[in-house]
Amino acid sequence: MGYQVEDGEEKEILRDVSLKIDDNIVVITGPNGGGKSTLAKVIAGLVKPTEGKIFLDGTDITDYSVTERAKAGISLAFQQPVRFKGLSVRDLITIAAGKDISVNEACKYLSEVGLCAKDYIDRELNASLSGGEMKRIEIASVLARGAKFAVFDEPEAGIDLWSFKSLIHVFEKMRSEHNGTVLIISHQERILNIADKIIYIKDGLVERYGTKEEILPTLMDASREGCDILMDKMED
Repeated sequence: MGYQVEDGEEKEILRDVSLKIDDNIVVITGPNGGGKSTLAKVIAGLVKPTEGKIFLDGTDITDYSVTERAKAGISLAFQQPVRFKGLSVRDLITIAAGKDISVNEACKYLSEVGLCAKDYIDRELNASLSGGEMKRIEIASVLARGAKFAVFDEPEAGIDLWSFKSLIHVFEKMRSEHNGTVLIISHQERILNIADKIIYIKDGLVERYGTKEEILPTLMDASREGCDILMDKMED
């Protein structure tokens, strides 16, 4: 289904993936190199599947470009957020919203992710911002976009504990207040604990897919045995 190029040769990453994702929060987990990020890129349109179809609310979007998918309601937050020299935080949120919005509206989205709006609204998206700050600003832009299907690729990567706790709160708030689906790629036990459904991918195959109550205990058992998945815990 999904391929990547290594040393000039195509390598199959995903195989026989068939999923229906319609819950509020779904977490994809599994060992490194299993195909998690490739699946996110296939959904967002960054990687085109070699076979099969992708549907969004019944519409075939397999041949949609990244831009067309964004307009249809799909957003992807990268593991390492992109920095845009010369672009301000306010610019990014306005672009994400797809319309002119007031400073107060832009500030509201920053406040939702735990940032003091007046300190960030005019900041440039450059190296002066930490990884945790960029993560939260990117999530604020996803909120402004109002995506019906938001994908987050390892949102906990490279951020501090305070930012991590803030992320958990934001995802829980998105579940309670927004009417879309949040798909999160993560190894973190605390993120797995807020999932409605969990997808376990290994070697390009979906090995398990079910409710948190069904899947999480099996992952915990595997972790205790030192197998496959690492249940990384951040210290309080």
